[in-house]
Amino acid sequence: MEILLATFSALFSVVNPFGAMPVFLTLTQDDTPARRRQQALKACFYMIGILTVFFLAGQYILNFFGLRIHDLRIAGGIMILKAGADLLTTKSDAGRKVSKDAVEESIAKPDISFTPLAMPMLSGPGAIAVSIGLFTKSLSYLDMGLIILAIILLAIPTYYILIFSPTLIKVMGKAGLEALSKIMGFIVLSLGVNFITSALIALFK
Repeated sequence: MEILLATFSALFSVVNPFGAMPVFLTLTQDDTPARRRQQALKACFYMIGILTVFFLAGQYILNFFGLRIHDLRIAGGIMILKAGADLLTTKSDAGRKVSKDAVEESIAKPDISFTPLAMPMLSGPGAIAVSIGLFTKSLSYLDMGLIILAIILLAIPTYYILIFSPTLIKVMGKAGLEALSKIMGFIVLSLGVNFITSALIALFK
């Protein structure tokens, strides 16, 4: 249960589906509710696939390039710190994870579920770094199953947050979104610090 909750909370703060709401609404502004649900569902399945693959294969990718897990955790921690700082200092479009040009280009696409919705909005570099960083050789098969289960469970609130984003944005308003963005930013910053400090402690043991 501890592994399940720790994995879920760590990934949720980096995936940050609340931050994806404004861009999701922009990309699906001309879609029917059914089409919007379909795009959100496919994006969540893609997110599960991406994060699971990187969790399981990440260590082999690191070995191929001659990197250690601690190197990735420090690099990932720096990226996560930057993402958290961006969330804390943003003035508008809270949580934007793609550029305006990318949004404009994606509006014309018939299917935005994989890119830019699943990647990089939901499973971007920060979420991938966390997924790879979760793998250690000491994990049992049960532990690995629980981490994958946490990734699957993460898709459930992500899906509902996306499909109810019109209502949530109306209720919360721009000020509410910015406040939520800053709360998520603080959590993400803390996660980044934890990644860096734990990697440095392990390196100098």
